[in-house]
Amino acid sequence: MYETLETLLGKNGLLTAFAVVGATMWLSYWLSDRLTRGRIHGSAIAILAGLVLAYVGGVAAGGKNGLADLKLFSGLGLMGGAMLRDFAIVATAFGVSFDELKKCGLSGVLSLLVGVVVSFVLGAAVAYGFGYTDAVSMTTIGAGAVTYIVGPVTGAAIGASSEVIALSIAAGLVKSVLVMIGTPFVAKWIGLDNPRTAMIFGGMMGTTSGVCGGLAATDPKLVPYGAMTSTFYTGLGCLMGPSVLFLATRAMFG
Repeated sequence: MYETLETLLGKNGLLTAFAVVGATMWLSYWLSDRLTRGRIHGSAIAILAGLVLAYVGGVAAGGKNGLADLKLFSGLGLMGGAMLRDFAIVATAFGVSFDELKKCGLSGVLSLLVGVVVSFVLGAAVAYGFGYTDAVSMTTIGAGAVTYIVGPVTGAAIGASSEVIALSIAAGLVKSVLVMIGTPFVAKWIGLDNPRTAMIFGGMMGTTSGVCGGLAATDPKLVPYGAMTSTFYTGLGCLMGPSVLFLATRAMFG
């Protein structure tokens, strides 16, 4: 029976993935309403549930791709892969109203620059504190703190070791998860309730997956605006990481 089910669901992997994610979202929103009366958004619960399931799947299969390592849920690897992720980011960004985008003006541009530089400096400082004192390692890990995409792009460009590149990805993932989970809790304190602040927030935080997940848990209408600037943030980080930021780090630390 299990083998038949495994074969059937494995051959329709993407449909199975959508069904699993849909069921997880439905259960998460139900738990949000029943247990927290909506104080903890369903999206935040779904994110935590996804992390737990990924851990369980990785342990059960002895792999590194979470539930996707199990044949029964192999479609999750495609659904969560780069192709559909990037398609979702682009599709989300198309929901932006350019009238609102213009209102962001100079503050939006400054948020991108400040967000990249501050994240990089914090990441590089942590790397230095843990003994990674050479410019290549500091730059790579600092770039990972920008986003988990900027880290490996920068590391590959400047010749970082695979160990350091892995650390940069880990730094970016930690940041992404923290932004996802933390955004709904700080939204009221920072005035995150309109398109302008959502764009500035996306520019400051930068991690597209974290910003989109966090804004979805705060107000789904804000997601396109945060996605727009956070996508620019990733591109800016990929340009600055192996060039300006690396040269500045090398000039300071040799």
